[in-house]
Amino acid sequence: MDGDDIGRAGKCPVMHGTLTTTGASVMSWWPNALNLDILHQHDSKTNPLKGFNYREEVKKLDVAALKRDLTALMTDSQDWWPADWGHYGGLMIRMAWHSAGSYRSADGRGGGNTGNQRFAPLNSWPDNGNLDKARRLLWPIKKKYGNRISWADLMLLAGNVAYESMGLKTFGFAFGREDVWHPEKDVYWGSEKEWLKSTRYDADDNRESLSNPLAAVVMGLIYVNPEGVNGKPDPLKTAQDMRVTFGRMGMDDAETVALTAGGHTVGKAHGNGSAAELGPDPEAAGIEDQGFGWVNHTGRGIGNNTVTSGVEGAWTSNPTRWDGGYFQMLLNHDWELRRSPAGAQQWEPVNARDDDYPSDVERTGGKTRIVMTDADMALKVDPGFRAISEIFAKDQAAFDDAFARAWFKLLHRDMGPKSRYIGPEIPAEDLIWQDPVPAGRTDYDLASARARIAALGLSISDRVATAWDSARTFRQSDYRGGANGARIRLAPQKDWEGNEPARLARVLAALEPVAAATGASLADVIVLAGSMAVEEAAQAAGVAVKVPFAPGRGDATADQTDAASFDVLEPLADGFRNWQKADYAVSPEEMLLDRAQLMGLTAQEMTCLLGGLRVMGANHGGTRHGVFTDRVGALTTDFFTTLTDMSCRWVPTGSNSYDIVDRKSGAVKWTATRADLVFGSNSILRAYAEVYAQDDNRARFVEDFVAAWVKVMNADRYDLRA
Repeated sequence: MDGDDIGRAGKCPVMHGTLTTTGASVMSWWPNALNLDILHQHDSKTNPLKGFNYREEVKKLDVAALKRDLTALMTDSQDWWPADWGHYGGLMIRMAWHSAGSYRSADGRGGGNTGNQRFAPLNSWPDNGNLDKARRLLWPIKKKYGNRISWADLMLLAGNVAYESMGLKTFGFAFGREDVWHPEKDVYWGSEKEWLKSTRYDADDNRESLSNPLAAVVMGLIYVNPEGVNGKPDPLKTAQDMRVTFGRMGMDDAETVALTAGGHTVGKAHGNGSAAELGPDPEAAGIEDQGFGWVNHTGRGIGNNTVTSGVEGAWTSNPTRWDGGYFQMLLNHDWELRRSPAGAQQWEPVNARDDDYPSDVERTGGKTRIVMTDADMALKVDPGFRAISEIFAKDQAAFDDAFARAWFKLLHRDMGPKSRYIGPEIPAEDLIWQDPVPAGRTDYDLASARARIAALGLSISDRVATAWDSARTFRQSDYRGGANGARIRLAPQKDWEGNEPARLARVLAALEPVAAATGASLADVIVLAGSMAVEEAAQAAGVAVKVPFAPGRGDATADQTDAASFDVLEPLADGFRNWQKADYAVSPEEMLLDRAQLMGLTAQEMTCLLGGLRVMGANHGGTRHGVFTDRVGALTTDFFTTLTDMSCRWVPTGSNSYDIVDRKSGAVKWTATRADLVFGSNSILRAYAEVYAQDDNRARFVEDFVAAWVKVMNADRYDLRA
């Protein structure tokens, strides 16, 4: 077939080589195939800055100069996107808010830590309408400061500086967020196929039934529907949504009130026009729009005629000034439902004075409406929210402090511990949601600690399982969890079913005297004991290896631990230890991928770790599923050689149980779960398994296992990173 034939047949390999005729991936032919893409979300191949260390580069930043430039930007209006009342503060705050506000505590995903608002789907969510303009306004500053400031840091800092420029004393700011360079497309944002339609509740009248790990009430929103639950105004019902949504971000009632009120103390909502005149979102817009979305090609569409949410109006009389006007307006007026020019349902005052209304945003002599959303009205009619609102209305200093702290938490919750913070404005105060851990000692006698551990007689499986359980809580999504702090000995972790409380208590009772006698932290002793067990297991397999160990972990106290906030870290399943708490709609292998991704593991690391943990006997409860070896406790490649052995066949015995049967005799040789057999059934994982099953890769397997093990044990050791 020549070039003309290719063109006539519509078979251009560039246009269609990776897509079906419907535009879907070619892998859509096999919808039930396990998708490993989630393990490659942050593949370095997409990063244009090879070898670049942002966390070192940002230390060179002239923060004062950057803030001066941002402050100047706030009142430097542009013709193509004019600032409301000549101040971009409201727009920049909304950008920062919606960037950070996608965070959910259940799995730590979302949030502003990666600059992901630059990409789909977030850049095109209906709730993020016109935030593309805010990012474009920041471009000259990003261009000027270049690699010294990430987009992730810059977008959040712009919101912080906006508040400062309008009179708020903020709580501080930390740099150190690193940008991703492609969409985090495998983050689960919901199953809906249509914007602003929800199928995420088990029962619509039970707002607590919102599917985990989701926090937003509907696809395409950051929080709750401003017009009310399912677009039907009912402030009391909206209050229920707010408690669930903000609660799933780790916020309590006071923080919820402070954030809602503080966010609406400045700026305005935009609905003074027709949404039907807007073009498509950024990801769907024409090439001539150059990344802009929601462009009005039929009318003016800017300034007084801007349409974003569809709600139209400001919340206060002075929308460019930080003050207490929000509560005075909300609590001292009666409100009625009206329609915005764009048709949105909104609450407007029935008894406001003329001077309550700010001028129109272009100061042409008109007035801007005063408005409250259903969420605002919830602060007035819900008894709990109302009580907090009245306190803030009477005590401006209390409101200022509550909001500044809640805003700081919103912007920094997914940055992890304070040790990751960089910059001159880091607050001195330690906050419990930062999961503080005291510094550990590094000067103790490591040889003595090793000798004492060796003398305990604890099994390889006991030591490996305890170290693994302590470290596996780490989440790269929000940098929470991990072995540092030894919180596995504290509530709630010591009682988690996945940690085998009785076995855990026995092992900790043996290790605690070692820590006391040597001056090491228990956190160090737990990891050291597990690493020594790996060395012994490797030796039993005929491979001498030294597992690198870095002392210096600390032991957190109960007072430094918000037990309730750690509940979300409890594993519901751990395929690495062949355990899950119950049967779930999601398959065991998908839950394994989810845990591996949260731990920051690659597919290859996941493969070698699971195979090694199996043969060392680290399964939960000592189950034999997947322990394909007669040499339990030796770090052999037996898991992989058995899995790839064609003298056996695989027979289902239940929804998640299989017999591995000798083809000739019919005898059951081993048993397995889906978390075992997926390494033989999935073509990519099988390719890794075959590498380790080769006769010449036994030493390589041990080396790879040790490297992956150390990565897990040190995942939360930010002091060891450049």
